[in-house]
Amino acid sequence: MVNTILTIALAIIILSIAITIFRFVIGWTTIDRVIAFDIMTISSIAMIGIIAYLSNRIIYLDIALVYGLLSFLAVIIIAKYLEKSL
Repeated sequence: MVNTILTIALAIIILSIAITIFRFVIGWTTIDRVIAFDIMTISSIAMIGIIAYLSNRIIYLDIALVYGLLSFLAVIIIAKYLEKSL
């Protein structure tokens, strides 16, 4: 039962990443693209977490943690650059 729910959640996350890629490509402003990038990274971190549970591999959670920290830093640096305070 849990595997079925997680598989459905994984499909929804993949759909949200596909929609966000469309927003990333078509975004009118740079801010739209930065937000789309942040949403894609958050969704992919959730996807890595679900894959870690389904495959019974705890090491994937470490990868998700490092990926989350790097994406957080990237978004902060881009925001500071766009604010012209970097």
